[in-house]
Amino acid sequence: MNSSFSIHAKYNPIRYLLPLAGLFLLVTIQACKTSSGSEQMADTPQRLPVLTLHPQTATTYDEYPASVEGSKDIEIRPQVHGQLEHIYVDEGAYVQQGQPLFRINARVYTEQLNNAKATLAAAEANLTNARIDVGKLTPLVKNQVLSDVQLNAALAAERVAEANVLQAKALVESAQINLGYTVISAPVSGYIGRIPFKMGSLVGTTTPEPLTVLSEIRNVFAYFSLSENDFIGFKNRVAGATIADKISQLPPVELVLSDGSTYAQKGKVELVSGQFDDRTGTITFRAVFPNEEGLLRSGNTGKIRIPNVSPSVILIPQEATFELQDKVFVFALADSNRVESRPIPIAGRSGTHYLVESGVKPGDRIVYAGLDRLQEGTRIIPEPVASDSLIARAAL
Repeated sequence: MNSSFSIHAKYNPIRYLLPLAGLFLLVTIQACKTSSGSEQMADTPQRLPVLTLHPQTATTYDEYPASVEGSKDIEIRPQVHGQLEHIYVDEGAYVQQGQPLFRINARVYTEQLNNAKATLAAAEANLTNARIDVGKLTPLVKNQVLSDVQLNAALAAERVAEANVLQAKALVESAQINLGYTVISAPVSGYIGRIPFKMGSLVGTTTPEPLTVLSEIRNVFAYFSLSENDFIGFKNRVAGATIADKISQLPPVELVLSDGSTYAQKGKVELVSGQFDDRTGTITFRAVFPNEEGLLRSGNTGKIRIPNVSPSVILIPQEATFELQDKVFVFALADSNRVESRPIPIAGRSGTHYLVESGVKPGDRIVYAGLDRLQEGTRIIPEPVASDSLIARAAL
């Protein structure tokens, strides 16, 4: 009897099915509650900041790589041949106009000058003798003691002596000039560049490398180039009948140095080359900058920044946009405060803002933040944000 009862209890299915059924019912109820709560949260609109677009005045900048040169970069070259005997200055030194820079050994040119002076003295002595002969013969010819032939010969000898004196004087002046060339002085005030030669080096007029380059940098030139498309845009954008008129209408430009800092003084574009470079397809402009403190040197590099003022454009903060397949989009508010994505062609940049001329219009509202939580057709609760405050904050 006991054995029969234990077998019946061991294989009773109801004993195990009832607890499992209760557990399944509990899990099903909880899942329904969770699903219902998620759907309710998904239907709840988000509160997001919204920006109303208005046309504004904005300044953009066109930047072009530039190289800086002194207003006068003069190659200092020897004009006579000889051994470099003395170097009076050091590289990078500032020198005044007329200050000695180099001296070439002058012994050869001193001797040439002495020889020329000796030749001049002999020529002058011959001229004196010739004039004495003419003086003797003139009264004798008048008194018909001697014939005209002898006087004419004496006069011819006098003219030859005079020519020899002039030639000797020219040789003296040439020798003095060459002797003067042995001391090389600064043609203008400025800064000395690299000096590749040392004392004792042989230098001359055929030496391919200059002794140094002297840079006059009270004013400096920044050279930059525009492509053909940029040049056409410049002609179409800037008022003026001629290129010279258009250049005169350009506002002051800035020089951004290689470290990203902006040079304190503003410059003025004042020249454009006459033609495009066939190799690069660019045309070169020049801007002049004051450099009284000597902060800029020849060889500096940087960027020229030309401001462009747009009187009526729409500014959109970059953080209010997103990119998709190389295009820039915004989420604009449509009916019932549902968002729709719109592509916006970028016309330029001003600080942290895009300049937009199409895709949106004045009065449109766009979502300023929280774009990662949105998709097409999502309904939001807009919270207005003032555009002026955003621009002022970006300028800080």
